[in-house]
Amino acid sequence: MDQKLDRITERFRELEQEMSRPEVITDQNRFKALTRERSQLAPIVNTYEEYRKCRQELVDSESIVGDEKDPEMKDLLVSEIAELKKRKEEYEAKLLVMLLPKDPNSGKDVIMEIRAGTGGEEAALFAADLFRMYSRYADIKGWKIEYLSVSSTGIGGYKEMIFSVRSPEAYDNLKYESGGHRVQRVPTTEAGGRIHTSAVTVAVMAEAEEDEIQINPDELRIDVYRSSGHGGQSVNTTDSAVRITHLPSGMVVTCQDEKSQLKNKNKALRVLRARLLEKVNSERMEREAALRKSMVGSGDRSERIRTYNFPQSRVTDHRIGLTLYSLEKVLEGELDAVIEPLKKHEIEEQLSKIDL
Repeated sequence: MDQKLDRITERFRELEQEMSRPEVITDQNRFKALTRERSQLAPIVNTYEEYRKCRQELVDSESIVGDEKDPEMKDLLVSEIAELKKRKEEYEAKLLVMLLPKDPNSGKDVIMEIRAGTGGEEAALFAADLFRMYSRYADIKGWKIEYLSVSSTGIGGYKEMIFSVRSPEAYDNLKYESGGHRVQRVPTTEAGGRIHTSAVTVAVMAEAEEDEIQINPDELRIDVYRSSGHGGQSVNTTDSAVRITHLPSGMVVTCQDEKSQLKNKNKALRVLRARLLEKVNSERMEREAALRKSMVGSGDRSERIRTYNFPQSRVTDHRIGLTLYSLEKVLEGELDAVIEPLKKHEIEEQLSKIDL
């Protein structure tokens, strides 16, 4: 383990030197990639330094305890050695977890797509609730959210909401949200007070860098048209809305929220790159069956991952059998209560496959 940690520390120092070079600082894509790699290695390097310090203190204390004549001082050293041994074991366990294979998208920003499924207007309203939940979670974490594409309904719901979350921690925390989210509650439009079940799908995609997914302009069909608001009324007098069709895959992305055609085009291309990267990752995961089994759920949007039951104030994550009776807190953005157990489960699954 020490040899691997020494190599990681050496790489960390190399990154710091490279990031200080003027030609790297001016290359935004290169600098961002190096910053992301450095941020991934920093916690490991810092923990390793603390571990080495603890280990050296243990060696020093053990080397003098046998020669100590003062009974009180010897008792103090024995107690200190016991504490140092405990800390050393804790550092070793922590470092082992840190050295587990990383998701190739770890440290990336994400693009999230929330879509109303079965349930009509109630599903659209719940899609808005989920977007608010993720927005509050991002606020709590200090992450930045950017709207990419919005398709609203007349009474405050969303048929579709696409947005990005910018933070080196975004993907590692939000990747567990991909899949089907089911809500059980009495809709505001229900006069008889009956509980309805509706569904919303969430997709979490790592945002691809321009050099990571190459898009051939000749394989794109770009259509422009006038944006329209609720009820079809024109909100723009120019052809600023953009629809991009990726001909090889058949993927279609539209964006009309900006008044600038160029801004809409750039946003649509970001979503397209993320979807293409997700396609590549999905195909890779299907080939690597062992890796797929080690993950919490498949991330398939058709897979039901969680149920939000309003009458019982209950949130159930079906992948790990987690049930919480704190629905209001979760919807207010306190998502760590759900995400941390999912992380823990994934780590335990990975550790169980290591021959210790």
